[in-house]
Amino acid sequence: MFDFDATLPLMAVQFLLLVAILNAVFYKPLMKAIDDRNDYIRRTQLEAQERLSKAENLAKQYEQELAETRKQSQALIASAQADAQKIVAQKIAETQEDVRLQREQTQKALDQQKQEAFSSLQQEIDVLSRQILEKLLGAQV
Repeated sequence: MFDFDATLPLMAVQFLLLVAILNAVFYKPLMKAIDDRNDYIRRTQLEAQERLSKAENLAKQYEQELAETRKQSQALIASAQADAQKIVAQKIAETQEDVRLQREQTQKALDQQKQEAFSSLQQEIDVLSRQILEKLLGAQV
């Protein structure tokens, strides 16, 4: 089958020479390109992870600031509503007091007019009573 003569070592040397040439010419540059590509991918992936973590931190920070701003705005709205309610209650109280004073003044004026009307009517009743008595009794009264 195989002859173990001088061709076998020659073929082994040729094979080793071919492997060395292929390694120097083809495999080393190819492996260097693959290693460079892997390094680039690793760097890019690390940068992407750093950017993602920064973005997540910023998002958390913005959410916290937004929540704080919402709380402040809600507190401001509640304060404004409380102030508005106080002002409305004060205005209502002032208006009620004004109405009460006007009612009292009107009642006093009506009472005064009533008294004047009663006085006037009393005088007219007295005059009419005298006239009736004079007519009934004559000029004796």
